[in-house]
Amino acid sequence: MTLFEELKWRGLIKDIAGEDIDKKLNDEKIAFYWGTDPTADSLHIGHYSSLVTAKRLALAGHHPILLVGGATGLIGDPRPTAEREIISFEDVQKNLEGIKKQVEKILDGKAEVVNNYDWIKQFDFITFLRDVGKFINVNYMLDKDIISRRLETGITFAEFSYTLIQGYDFLHLFEEKNCILQAAGSDQWGNITTGLDLIKKKTGKDAYAFTMPLVLDANGNKFGKSEGNALWLDKNKTSSYELYQYLINSDDKMVESYLKIFTFLTPDEIIEIMKKHNEAPHLRLAQKTLAYEIIKDLHGEDEANKAIKISNSLFDGNIKDLNSNEIIDCFKDVPSFEIEKEYSLIGLLVEKNICSSKREAREFLNTGSILINGDKVTDENMIINKNIAIDNKLVVIRRGKKKYYLGKF
Repeated sequence: MTLFEELKWRGLIKDIAGEDIDKKLNDEKIAFYWGTDPTADSLHIGHYSSLVTAKRLALAGHHPILLVGGATGLIGDPRPTAEREIISFEDVQKNLEGIKKQVEKILDGKAEVVNNYDWIKQFDFITFLRDVGKFINVNYMLDKDIISRRLETGITFAEFSYTLIQGYDFLHLFEEKNCILQAAGSDQWGNITTGLDLIKKKTGKDAYAFTMPLVLDANGNKFGKSEGNALWLDKNKTSSYELYQYLINSDDKMVESYLKIFTFLTPDEIIEIMKKHNEAPHLRLAQKTLAYEIIKDLHGEDEANKAIKISNSLFDGNIKDLNSNEIIDCFKDVPSFEIEKEYSLIGLLVEKNICSSKREAREFLNTGSILINGDKVTDENMIINKNIAIDNKLVVIRRGKKKYYLGKF
């Protein structure tokens, strides 16, 4: 396969602009860019398809430029439903630095990171209207989906103007860095075409672009985002274990497309994995491969193996195989409490509200429904102290099949 053919096979091409874009990607070495606004100090898994696509192009010899929107981040890309909250200049700068470090690591230092605030700040309002606004028709802007979907509920002039700034970004990189191609998610097509139009009108030259389909889960929701809770690429915000658990629970209907989009496995390797997966789907080979490959790319092989170890230890009930840091990773969302003294087991269960009464605690103990660090216990007088704690720090208590608690000395 050529590079362009492989991108299509992986499902990474939706819209394209520019004649012979395939030849540009297959036969030349070009500069391209993709962008993100620094709304947080970490990217999330929803950004990862763009990152991994940029990495594919970089590995093919193209020069990647990541534009972090220090200027556009101060305004906010129009959302489908409501105005974005304004974030401070200081937060934007802090977020920008966090994202820059992430991208440099994921792309092995090959990405050139730029900040559009560096050139937008040089404009005064009148000059921007003359040099940019004069070339873009309002009717043209109103027809763009990113703007038209907000017309009924209302859109401020600030967000309305967002597409002008993003369009100028493409022009600036085209002129200053010979960046001839922009790649982005399909929801950015309206902003991309503003840039293509501006380049043509201002320079008389053509530029190129392609968009990637938005990656969705089996329910049609954005991949990796639910109820506003993103899966962060920063392992200190979302541990490798948490990411692993999300990925191995990927729907069978979606996992092949995820392997194509998110991993660097070859087409032959993916075809073979899916063949084995379909022969025994209960083993979840495709999901496990997906999780391992993504975490290995993001955080390294050690983190990927650590996530597997934690997952296997919990599944097998071998909690004692984990150290205290690994336990904190996988139980950070369960109820936790301090253990400030030595307890009898029944006293701890009642005082820390794991059981509502001594009678209920005895019922759980008698039926073998209380586990301490993975072991069933029935002795209500068992002493809970540092001697039984993992690393002399932590006690993992399970009540019933799924209810976990974490005690900390």
